[in-house]
Amino acid sequence: MARFNRKGVTKILFADTIADTGYMPTLVEVTGAEDYTKAIAAVDGFSIENQEIDTPDMDSTFVAKIPGDDSAADSSLTFYEDDTTDDIETALAKGTTGFIIICRKGKAASTAGMDVYPVRVASNSATITADNEAAKIAVRFSITDRPLLNATVPAA
Repeated sequence: MARFNRKGVTKILFADTIADTGYMPTLVEVTGAEDYTKAIAAVDGFSIENQEIDTPDMDSTFVAKIPGDDSAADSSLTFYEDDTTDDIETALAKGTTGFIIICRKGKAASTAGMDVYPVRVASNSATITADNEAAKIAVRFSITDRPLLNATVPAA
């Protein structure tokens, strides 16, 4: 098993629409999506968490668990702010809906590891700091439905 560093490999895209109700994008939808990879300073969330259910019984002092409801982790992307354009502020304004496509192993056709999250932008705000760092914008996303996980990037 070859290990790899996500930086330089993983691609993060935003698509306005995906026609398939199961969220499997076409190659045209993937290539037409906005590639934000180079503008991203940090990624948080974009995973599924399970709320396990305790199932104690009178036969044991051990409390077993069973899987419960799934939910999405709080998810956000932190972008570098551009001092001449407001592309992130406009394209990902509060209320914008679409799809975050994360190609974990790259976006070449037939590559495994593509996740598609249906999202709505919950907030988009500058992070103001006096620290010695680049200006950034934090965009929080509400994941609106069960995502498509570990799909294969479509071929032509």
